Amino acid sequence: MTGIAIVDKPADWTSHDVVAKLRGALRERRIGHGGTLDPMATGVLPVFVGRATRAVEFLESADKEYLASCRFGLTTDTQDITGTMLSESGLRPSEAEIKEALLGFLGTQEQLPPLYSAIKVEGKKLYEYARQGKNVPRKPRQIEISDIAPLGFGPEGDYRFRLTVSKGTYIRTLCHDLGQRLGCGAAMSSLRRLRAGPFSIGEALPLEALTAPGGERLLRPLDSLFSAYPALTLDGEQSRRCRNGNEVYLPAAEGLWRLYGEDGEFLALARAEQGVLKTVKNFFEV
Repeated sequence: MTGIAIVDKPADWTSHDVVAKLRGALRERRIGHGGTLDPMATGVLPVFVGRATRAVEFLESADKEYLASCRFGLTTDTQDITGTMLSESGLRPSEAEIKEALLGFLGTQEQLPPLYSAIKVEGKKLYEYARQGKNVPRKPRQIEISDIAPLGFGPEGDYRFRLTVSKGTYIRTLCHDLGQRLGCGAAMSSLRRLRAGPFSIGEALPLEALTAPGGERLLRPLDSLFSAYPALTLDGEQSRRCRNGNEVYLPAAEGLWRLYGEDGEFLALARAEQGVLKTVKNFFEV
């Protein structure tokens, strides 16, 4: 069994919980997700099944889009409203102040990851240190926020915004940093992932649908991850060379290509350079 399950992750489930549930339902040992979502978050969680696990790295590095809400006037140890309160203030910034400060986060920057995260320091996850009350040194990481759309206050009084970010960006840390910049404190109050790479919320399915009998028929084909790249069909000799790990000589515009055999099997993702196709990653059945 090979394919990608586009799950609409429910709240209060960890990404690992979703993987474990699908592993049991699909009876497939090789399974993994393409980017962790916190338990309170919902939305697009692509889960790779079978041979598709070879492609996880390509989604992990892809941009992701979120709809988030931020609550002002407080800080917590987890930087979201599920954590322990650290401070509370009566300060509430205006919408104009929030918008100006929020848009100031656009672009490439360094972000200090939160203590409650799965980043490893000396072989141990940061949240394990945090639960022991240890504040270990953390290194800032370079991230990019390529788009921010302020959406105003929601019915509960939290400020909503949509944004597109690079790998490794913590939205709850952005909310925390926004509160620090405004001088009032803030914590993330909700998060929904709208897109991960090429997969959008409109394609996501409830976990119940994917774990029901016949759920394997809802898996997306592996090559859907690379739909943005053009395709080439190889002849018999070219396919043989591809399967053997050799270069394929074929005039093609420089860049990444999806390679298929004559029978339509997705063989590999390859890079074309000066008429030579070199495999970046192969996906054919051995």
